[in-house]
Amino acid sequence: MRMPVPRLRLPALLGRAGGLSEPEVAERRQRYGPNDILEAHRSIWLELVRNTASDPMIWFLVGTSLLYLLLGQPVEGGTLLAAIVPLIGMDAWLHRRTRASTEGLSRQLAAHALVLREGRRRRVEVSEVVVGDVVEVAAGEPFPADGLVLAGEELQAEESSLTGESQPVRKRPLREGLPPGETPLVEWEHWGLAGTRLLTGRATLAVVFTGAETLYGRIVRMASRRGRVYTPLQRAIQGLVAVLVAAAAVFCLILAIVRWRQGYGWLDALVSAATLGVAALPEEFPVALTFFLGAGVYRLARRRALVRRAVSVEDIGRVTCICSDKTGTLTEGRLRVTRTVPSSGVAPERLLRAAARASRPENGDPLDEALAAAARAQAVVEAPLEVLATFPFTEERRLETVVVREADGAWAFTKGSPEVVLSACTLSPEERARWTHEVDVLAAEGGKVIACAQRRLDAEAWHGGEPSRGLRFLGLVACADPVRPGVTESIAACYRAGIHPMMVTGDHPETARVVAREIGLGRGAPRLLLGDELEARLRRGERVCPREVDVVARTLPAQKLALVSALQAAGEVVAVTGDGVNDVPALQAADVGIAMGERGTRSAREVASIVLLDDDIRTIVGAIAEGRQLFDNLRKSFQYLLLVHIPLVVTAALIPLAGYPLLYLPIHIIWLELIIHPTAMLAFQKHADPKALGSTRHLPQARFFSRSDWVAIGASGGVMVLVMVLGYEWSLGGRRDVEHARAMALVALTVASASFAALLAGLRTRMARLLCAGSLASAVLLVQVPALARVLHLSPLHVVDWGLALAGGLVACLPLVPGLLARSQPRAAAESRGAPPPLSVPAARRL
Repeated sequence: MRMPVPRLRLPALLGRAGGLSEPEVAERRQRYGPNDILEAHRSIWLELVRNTASDPMIWFLVGTSLLYLLLGQPVEGGTLLAAIVPLIGMDAWLHRRTRASTEGLSRQLAAHALVLREGRRRRVEVSEVVVGDVVEVAAGEPFPADGLVLAGEELQAEESSLTGESQPVRKRPLREGLPPGETPLVEWEHWGLAGTRLLTGRATLAVVFTGAETLYGRIVRMASRRGRVYTPLQRAIQGLVAVLVAAAAVFCLILAIVRWRQGYGWLDALVSAATLGVAALPEEFPVALTFFLGAGVYRLARRRALVRRAVSVEDIGRVTCICSDKTGTLTEGRLRVTRTVPSSGVAPERLLRAAARASRPENGDPLDEALAAAARAQAVVEAPLEVLATFPFTEERRLETVVVREADGAWAFTKGSPEVVLSACTLSPEERARWTHEVDVLAAEGGKVIACAQRRLDAEAWHGGEPSRGLRFLGLVACADPVRPGVTESIAACYRAGIHPMMVTGDHPETARVVAREIGLGRGAPRLLLGDELEARLRRGERVCPREVDVVARTLPAQKLALVSALQAAGEVVAVTGDGVNDVPALQAADVGIAMGERGTRSAREVASIVLLDDDIRTIVGAIAEGRQLFDNLRKSFQYLLLVHIPLVVTAALIPLAGYPLLYLPIHIIWLELIIHPTAMLAFQKHADPKALGSTRHLPQARFFSRSDWVAIGASGGVMVLVMVLGYEWSLGGRRDVEHARAMALVALTVASASFAALLAGLRTRMARLLCAGSLASAVLLVQVPALARVLHLSPLHVVDWGLALAGGLVACLPLVPGLLARSQPRAAAESRGAPPPLSVPAARRL
């Protein structure tokens, strides 16, 4: 990978040993600005109020609660006002999280820098660093800006939080000068980047980009400019609520006018309109959404997935593509010794001891740490009497040698690139060829292979040089980042459920390919694309077919963000996993951003909507199962609400419009709402399949309700309207017994409510059974007990009346049966064979 260098920024890059002068510093600060990554925030709380006030759900709940209070129903009004609190709290939490994520990003940066100006070294605030400054960076310190390495030896940088590269990155000084051209491209190995840390050596850096122009700064800007986006379900509910509110207002006005013209007076007209309004207002829908999302948050927390944005519980159930980081998610995130191949006559413990002797784990090199850990596990490492000399690894030498004094004399231990170490050992051509073949075999397994050798030294004859010839070859050690347990099974479950998993990593393509093949991506034949190739395709306007790519390697943050956008444009609902600063833009842009809680940076955790407490992809699969179950539960709850509200609202308007006395009084509406509310909230809380994405799980359908669902809802509601109107007319009789007629209609609706809930919920939970039984019991108690019936302006029913009500409720359920049977059938035979089910990807994004 290469990055551009505007030549005009560094007119005398290699010839200015003394650094900039103070006038030059002032001029460059004026031209390029201060080295500030973060933008200043203004009117923080005003912005929060503005965002919250733009949510129509808030205003709907406020208006509805005021209406209840004006009608003298403080319990209903107070309940709705209380429901506003979690919605406003969610907005405030999201705002705080965005601020905290930006602050977390700033903590990755340097606070001070050692600059060379006018021939003197000065320690200044990092914001005072300007383009063209010469900066010295010591081991363990972060780079203060993006620049070119001018000098330094044995340089290694830790860039995992920025680029996703899991291994230390070697850095080399740019000794030959800039390539020709006004904006030459310079190889990645010559760059020191803000937000990364120098592990070894001491580097001299010429600053090229500062502040927002650094790679780190561009990441922050991409994250902070992402606005609030409503989920499809939220938009669908807002649209449904708007339509129902408008329809209720029109019907209330019509009913008031008709009742007044029928001669019932203004009071009757107002009571009729208010009762219809209370019955028709769909306040249950936003409240149910909030309640179900809260239940989903709790269930995901039990699966060790911390939800930071409640609507993500809905989104994760609609996921069709998972873009997963490799290191720490699919793999364990740390190197381990996986194989030792000792030479003839060499014990494995002796090989590990030599490798550990030639390592310096205190420098933070993951390879040295892995070798030392393996040696400690075998109890083969004891401190040498004295370290006489160290010849560290460099890109040119490609090996490391440590000379130590031990009880039996002086020894030189060497480890490094196999071809270099083999050439320094006393081996025959046949032996060297055999070991070269063994190296190729181990490398094909995706590990990092090193060779180890040793040599006894004559302390008297040795004069301090590095022993580079006559070494005894000890063998090979292979290190790898092991795949996490259960990842292969989780990938297979994703394919069965119609979810396309992808690996997006900054690692070397061959390393990524080996891991992808091991975990089953692409069903054992992963299709790989480089980040630069992806960027070139998108720049040419080509579409990237998501189902034809399994691995994207060597990706930069902007490329990862572009991939997410391309997948979303193709109709995918995208979940992105990540742990570093480089993942922040993609986590923010994804439909569901999932951060690693154990090893992730704070900025990644804060910007993500879900944080995994165990960094395990199996948790993601379980979370998707919970999200899909939530979608199904919520769909059944809304279906129940519509099934009950259609006959309730239609009869509340139709019977008074026909000139009959009011069917429902306010106390009847309260009774019905006390049945409807808890049933809608609690009867449909089915838990996800413990096998996560089992073979019978369905993707959330293209729309919240399909056309056949709407037909079934309309048919069932129409049947209940007919049952209630006929029952009302029949019970009214010649005596015009209004109380008996009202009781008949209310019992029929109550029986229908219990029947709908029993059919949709399947009576699988104890709560569903209790609620259905309680609905029927309330009807029996309030209607058949004369004292209670008088309070509610009702009269007890006869056995025949109850039989008709029960029959009507059961008949109204019949249109729903075919749809429920279709959803309960097993999945297609293709899925039972392990093949992914057919999926209309663009449709999966819609409700």
